[in-house]
Amino acid sequence: MLKGFHHVAVICSDYPRSKAFYTDVLGFTVIDENYREARQSYKCDLALPDGSQIELFSFPDAPKRPSRPEAQGLRHLAFKVDALDEVIHQLTSKGVECEPVRTDEYTQKRFTFFQDPDGLPLELYEL
Repeated sequence: MLKGFHHVAVICSDYPRSKAFYTDVLGFTVIDENYREARQSYKCDLALPDGSQIELFSFPDAPKRPSRPEAQGLRHLAFKVDALDEVIHQLTSKGVECEPVRTDEYTQKRFTFFQDPDGLPLELYEL
């Protein structure tokens, strides 16, 4: 039986910039980092305190992700937070722009979106 997500894989265009974003800005911890010479690619395993992970990859000449208008495939990645306004303040103080806060019409929970350095849509969802 499925028990939850182990990780989400993200391919970035600028590995040092994205690694800094996910560690310094979002607070992920590096579990393991490897350069794979045969692929000219980095693979970095990053974790949050609850054990959820992102695998950050770099591949030379990877095509850009179509995101707007919405395309088929993964729509966005949502992070759960306890205090939405506090996390928004932390992100904006580090230069990350967040969209206006909205309320989910079904759950009445508050949320907002922001982007990683490659424009990947990321969401903050208040518990």
